[in-house]
Amino acid sequence: MTREELVSFALSLPEAVESAHHGTRDFRVRSKIFLTMPDQDYCVVRLTSDQQHMTLAVAPDETAAVPGGWGLRGSTRLFYQLAGEALVQDLVRKSWQNAAPKTLQRQFVVIPSP
Repeated sequence: MTREELVSFALSLPEAVESAHHGTRDFRVRSKIFLTMPDQDYCVVRLTSDQQHMTLAVAPDETAAVPGGWGLRGSTRLFYQLAGEALVQDLVRKSWQNAAPKTLQRQFVVIPSP
C-alpha cells in the first residue's frame, strides 16, 4: 500500500479528519488520534494489547508490524508498504474503532476485511 492509499483509506472512515500533533501528520475521529505518520516508512496505529499480540502472532512478515510508537500500550508501528493491503486496512479500521466513541461506532457498521 502506498502512502497516498493509506491516507485515502484513513480519511474514508466515518468522521475521520487529518490533523497534526507536534509536527506529525495524524488522523482523528472526534478529536482522538487513531493513526499517525511520523516517518515515511511506517505509521502508528492504536490497538488494544490483545489486538497487538494477535497481529504480531499472525502477521505474514514479522517486519510488517512491531510494538511501539506512542509509548502507549498497544501502539503499533505498521510498515504499510511491506504489509498486505488487507492487513493495513484491518489494523487502521481497528484503530479507528478503538478511538471512536461508542455512540459513533453504533451508527456505522464496520465490516472487517476477509
